[in-house]
Amino acid sequence: MVIEYTGQRWSKRALYKRARRMSRAQRRRMIYLARVNRYWILDGGVGGSGAQFINHSCEPNVVPRRLRGHILLFSRRAIGKGEELTWDYRFDKKTERIVCRCGSPKCRGTINLR
Repeated sequence: MVIEYTGQRWSKRALYKRARRMSRAQRRRMIYLARVNRYWILDGGVGGSGAQFINHSCEPNVVPRRLRGHILLFSRRAIGKGEELTWDYRFDKKTERIVCRCGSPKCRGTINLR
């Protein structure tokens, strides 16, 4: 295990209500959200552990595991000292398409799943 993704816990329903009350610009700043399960979402921007700053890569060196209401990030391989931590965000293909610039030879060109 490398780090736990922590933050303020929101029910999916409460988060959607919150988002509806926000302007589009405010919603765009809600960028540190991670789904724990189909009911709960963590906002890493409020009380996060630092895991919210881990960048995306289509060929990541850490992978998330959701265990008992927690999101734990585990290494996929040995990670060298000073090497950047990355994980695949796997955004839903139905959401706004976001271009990926990870530079990996296996880059799929988008952060969203295809």
